[in-house]
Amino acid sequence: MAEDTHRQAQSIEAGDHLSYMKLALSLATQSQPKPTNYRVGAVVVKVATNEILATGYTLELPGNTHAEQCCFEKLAEKHGVPAGRVGEVLADEMVLYTTVEPCSQRLSGNLPCVERILAIGDKIKTVYVGVQEPAKFVSDNSSRQKLKNAGIAFTHVAGLENEILEVATAGHAKSD
Repeated sequence: MAEDTHRQAQSIEAGDHLSYMKLALSLATQSQPKPTNYRVGAVVVKVATNEILATGYTLELPGNTHAEQCCFEKLAEKHGVPAGRVGEVLADEMVLYTTVEPCSQRLSGNLPCVERILAIGDKIKTVYVGVQEPAKFVSDNSSRQKLKNAGIAFTHVAGLENEILEVATAGHAKSD
């Protein structure tokens, strides 16, 4: 699976936000459908070289892990530091693509994804988002404002909203 992702990523041109979002969406489909979470995919890209540094999807790693969290935990492991200190070892500007807006609150008590992004410091300059977080589990997601307040751009990548929501809510009871 990782080879397929790597091969797909090699053909993405710098600044092709829709293709990176499609890659994140393909990752989201690898998450098992559950009624208690959204299936989300995320990709961290080094801006200077257009290199994918990490990918992740909901529940990819042990525990109640979110896609962004999986990316950051993989980067931390690669650099031999705790996840909370990954920003200290990343020297270049990065962007994050995520199919669903990063969470601002975790009902499980885990650190919200927006706090993980902010903890990386000035390394992540832009968060590209496919859809805003639906209000099913947490209403009034404040991620956009928190990122903006920290000087991190929050940019909607249009064109995949229906597909993202279909994948994200697989396993949820459908209302009539």
